[in-house]
Amino acid sequence: MNRSHTAVCLVAAATGALVLPVGCGHDAAPRPVEHEETPAPSNRVDINPAVRRNLGITFATVESRSVSRTLRVPGRFEPLPSARREYRTPAPGTLELLVEQYQRVDQGDALYRLDSPRWRELQRELADAEAGVSLARAACESIAPLLAAHESHHAALESAANLWGDRVAALELIREAGGARAEELSQARGALAAARAALAETLEKEAELLARRGESAARLGAASSRLSFLFQTAAHLSGVSAGDLAAPPIGAPDTARWRVIDAIEVRAHAPGVVEGLHAVSGAVLESQALVLSTVQPELLRFRARGLQSDLGLLRDGLPSLIVPAQGGSITLQDSMRGPLWIGLTADADERTIDLIVVPSSLAQWARAGVSAHLEITLAGGGTELAIPLSAVVRDGTTPVIFRRDPADPDKAIRLKADLGVSDGRWVVVASGVKEGDEVVLGGNFQLMLATSGSAEKAGHFHSDGTFHEGSH
Repeated sequence: MNRSHTAVCLVAAATGALVLPVGCGHDAAPRPVEHEETPAPSNRVDINPAVRRNLGITFATVESRSVSRTLRVPGRFEPLPSARREYRTPAPGTLELLVEQYQRVDQGDALYRLDSPRWRELQRELADAEAGVSLARAACESIAPLLAAHESHHAALESAANLWGDRVAALELIREAGGARAEELSQARGALAAARAALAETLEKEAELLARRGESAARLGAASSRLSFLFQTAAHLSGVSAGDLAAPPIGAPDTARWRVIDAIEVRAHAPGVVEGLHAVSGAVLESQALVLSTVQPELLRFRARGLQSDLGLLRDGLPSLIVPAQGGSITLQDSMRGPLWIGLTADADERTIDLIVVPSSLAQWARAGVSAHLEITLAGGGTELAIPLSAVVRDGTTPVIFRRDPADPDKAIRLKADLGVSDGRWVVVASGVKEGDEVVLGGNFQLMLATSGSAEKAGHFHSDGTFHEGSH
């Protein structure tokens, strides 16, 4: 029994056709064979769900694509440089991991906790800085009432000096008229001098108060700046913004958040998967020690290696297609598109150059390290109706394809393939199909045998040289 007979039997079994065994005894006399006229092979074959399942029948869609001007090169997926993130210790301390390797994390999820003496030192510095700001602010606020009291005192002394000045002027006029006493004038002049001296002292005091006000404002500014810098340092260490550190936490309105934080908790800056853990819980780490790394698996690019001899055909921006390797469980139509980018440098030893494509959207099967092919549509390439070359099977010398009946998806129509040019993976179909039709991809060889008129009949030979159909 040859391979053709085996495939025919498989198709017959899958379609539910029963072949009743016919027994032949070795000693029985040969019986006359009744010749029945067999119907001519039909170009249609049943492919109900049972047949499709048993024969592993799969389909490919007829599509418009450039075949004659397509360059195909192998390659693989790799992460983008921005896909990987490293998380290091912001200060020395004892580590407590909060995630496991290969765990998926979202932005803001806690990754690890660090019990750091530096954080407690910073808390003490923050407390001192806040106290310094409060003292400087109190000093500034005390100047205003002192200046107000001084202004009142200055106004009173100025009024008294003016009164004594008027008194001295009046006494001098009276003395010139011969009526004022010299003793009274001398007393008035002495009081005027004392009032002016007191007024001068108030001006000096006012200058001192103004100087104190400027000094207190400068001290308040310096204390506020130091507190702001300390808050920025605390925000860098804790991963909490300076505003949130200064704000009261939930349930404790009378205190600031930084006062109740007892350990530094590092959170994820972006979603991803924990790629590797570089330390264990309980380890005492130095500052900037690597703790873990995460990767965003969806940030991928495809890198292929083309020949330098093809550089005359390539240019940046050519439309490209990333297609899965042939023969797997991934359909050829599950591909990704993107513009081509030619690498900056070439490999002089291997005579190759990198061809890079960042797909506009990722298929489910795309993973870092997965190999695939890059199909580049060269300039001047037109589109033709094409099918995968593996969908074509030969019956002798005749190329055959099986088109799924659009009116009955449980039937396939056998067609003589009117083929055009091929690029080794796709072939142009000139007639018989239209875009969007489905052709049989897997299981087409068995269908060809089932519909072929030249398929051998199953049987067995006797010792006398006669051939009988059937296995017995």
